[in-house]
Formats: sequence, C-alpha cells, structure tokens
Amino acid sequence: MPDPLEWVERLTGGPVTRAERLRGGWTSEMRRVEVDLPQGPQRFVLRTFVDEFFVKHAHGLLTREAQVLDQLAGTDIPAAELVGVDAEARYCDHPSLLMTLLPGTVRVDDEGAGARAVLLAEQLAAIHRVQVDERPREYQPWTAPDRVRLPLATSRPAVWAAAIDELRREAPEYEGVFLHRDFHPGNVLFDGGKVSGVVDWVETSWGPADLDVAHCSTALALLHGPDAGAAFSTLYANAGGRELADDRYWRLLDALAFAPDAEKVAVPWRELGRTDLTPDILQERLERYLELILS
Repeated sequence: MPDPLEWVERLTGGPVTRAERLRGGWTSEMRRVEVDLPQGPQRFVLRTFVDEFFVKHAHGLLTREAQVLDQLAGTDIPAAELVGVDAEARYCDHPSLLMTLLPGTVRVDDEGAGARAVLLAEQLAAIHRVQVDERPREYQPWTAPDRVRLPLATSRPAVWAAAIDELRREAPEYEGVFLHRDFHPGNVLFDGGKVSGVVDWVETSWGPADLDVAHCSTALALLHGPDAGAAFSTLYANAGGRELADDRYWRLLDALAFAPDAEKVAVPWRELGRTDLTPDILQERLERYLELILS
C-alpha cells in the first residue's frame, strides 16, 4: 500500500523526521509533518480523508481546496500554500493534500471569546472581498425542511416547527460573494492576539455573505452561548462586511443543519478542551439560539 510519508518526501525533496496527529478536525485526519531540508527543518500539514463518506467525495473536495489555495496565494488572506494533492490516492493509501503549516493555534475556550469574535468578523469580511478569476461552485444548502432531524426530546416543539416553516419559503435573492463556507472558530488560527491562519477550504463556494456569517454565528452560539451567536452579524457589519440580505432565513438554514444536537461538531471541540459541551447543553443552546432568531 502506498505510504503517504514517502509521497511527502518526494514532493518536498527531504526525509520526514517527524509526523504527529493534529487535534480538532472531524472530516479528515490531519498530521503535522516535519521534513529535513537543506535550508533547515520545515513543517507541513498532511490532510488525509479516511472516512468512507469523505473518501467517496475526496476528488471534488481536495481538488477544490487545491484550487482555492492557489487562488488565495498573493492575497491578504492567511491561507496555507499548496504543496501537492493526491485526490485519487494514486500515491498515498488514502486521498491526501499537502500544504504548508500556518502559525498559531485554534481557540475555542470562553476566555477572550468576545475579542476573538471581533477578529473573526474582520477576517470574514476580508474573505468576502476576495476577487477570483474563476468562481468556485455555487453554494449547496446543508439541510431542507423535510431533512431536519428533530431532537428525540424537546420542551420547545413550537420553536422547531416555526423554524422549519421559515425554510419552506423560497430562498431570498442575493448578490454572490466568495465564501469560505465552513468559517468558524475551529477553522481559524490565532497567534499573538491576531488571526494567523484560516484553514479547511474544501467547501469553498459562491453565494450569499449571509451564509458564512450564519455558519460562524451558529458555532459561536454553541461554543459560547446564544447571545454570542446572535451578536456576530453586528460585529461583521461593524467590520465593513457585505450588506446582509436576509439574516433570518440564512441563520435558520444554517442552525437547523446542526439538529438534532450538534454532536458531530462538539467532538473536535472536546478534543481541544471543551469537555463541558455535553449533548444536553448543545441542544439547549441550539434551541435558545433558534428562539432568538425567531423573536
């Protein structure tokens, strides 16, 4: 079976001296790889899809991320540099992508969350200003009224019903922009009080700025409480972001995709220390956030 580390060595021109797993991801296996080069040791990140679902879709996901990283080179967006991609697993045991390592760490703790939210809003506004010669694919919604999975037990059935009814209307018109499409604290690196990197560009799309704002808002609501999520659109506007066309619709579209309990996103957050995010707390925060959107 092909060894991905041998592929790394061929791409970089030096021997791999160390490889260690990075925490905080759930769609793929992430490893920090150190290579001994003539100019000195250099670190890279190796993304590998191992889950059957993501292996099935790896060609589109990794090809898209490779293209986006190339497009972002030379912009002011702190994205990694592409080194190589093996979307069809010709040289690795699973589909993989190699990129440079960005400085900084993921921060999902409550301490300093308010200040980081301001930086997140500023960074997202900058992403939405990116101009590309070739647009990425049109956005894809991650849920629909008939696909929403409700919690097995809830004290707020009327809230769920009202939120789902809102999605039955036609999606509002919008002016498309360049979207990260999975922008949230788990995909942003911080170093010295500033954003030092934005990662995970496999879902990059073209669509309403509202959708990126909504996705980050939901994540903040789950991480730090519904009020933190509800406040993010104002922070984005204050950062000079695009005018939001229909905040309510897009926020509900995103939030309902996390139903019934947002458990899958909490797994990497717990790896990063947020062991307090139990299923009950996540459901409570999600339902209270839905109430805020509908109020």
